[in-house]
Amino acid sequence: MMKNAANADRQIDEALDETFPASDAPAWGGSDRQREQRAARARKSSRDRAYEKADGLKGKTFAILATHGFEQSELMEPRRALLDAGATVEVVSIDKQAIRGWRGKDWGDSIEVDLDLKAADPSRYDGLVLPGGTLNADAMRLQPRAIKFVQAFLDTEKPVAAICHAPWLLVEANRVDGRTLTSWSSLKTDIRNAGGEWVDETVVTDRQLVTSRKPDDIPAFNEAMIGLFAQDKRRTSARTAIGPTDVP
Repeated sequence: MMKNAANADRQIDEALDETFPASDAPAWGGSDRQREQRAARARKSSRDRAYEKADGLKGKTFAILATHGFEQSELMEPRRALLDAGATVEVVSIDKQAIRGWRGKDWGDSIEVDLDLKAADPSRYDGLVLPGGTLNADAMRLQPRAIKFVQAFLDTEKPVAAICHAPWLLVEANRVDGRTLTSWSSLKTDIRNAGGEWVDETVVTDRQLVTSRKPDDIPAFNEAMIGLFAQDKRRTSARTAIGPTDVP
């Protein structure tokens, strides 16, 4: 059964890939910088079409997992981007008490929590956002329920977007082995020790995981996140259109 499902997913991905014309592929030749610029334009073009064909993120629900000390911009701005794309967004935390962000060198604004972890079911969500903030990520990685929540998304191949210190949770979840990702630079040894490949890039997408390094990367992070979530929406929609007799 799992082999048949994997074959079906591969067929869906191949069909979706064909919706991105070959003319969008980066051309060969030129300097490394020129090739990277062409590749970036191709990725952006593909993401834009995935977003358009998926009708934004309407009808999808995403969780943001955070607690006190979250980096304020790394929660608020991705949340706003998802809402602008038509998605429903729920903030999940250790309990139902409002949580307060960290901005610059002091405490920032508070945000209401929609669900505590005891009531949050990963199967209700189409993807997960993990904002950074040293205090937030360090507290969350010590919560067994939070780690199981993160594992549930990665194990079912739902998209996850993590920025700054948030990959600490991925390390604690033992889910970075064999993946390429980025983060706040102080996490690189932890990631490498856990079997991941750490790179110093603005944004990195590896399968269903997108990561970035710091608040300055948020524009690229949001763009990659929305593109990944939209591609997953199209893939899910295509998968539901395949009946049991359609899978060899």
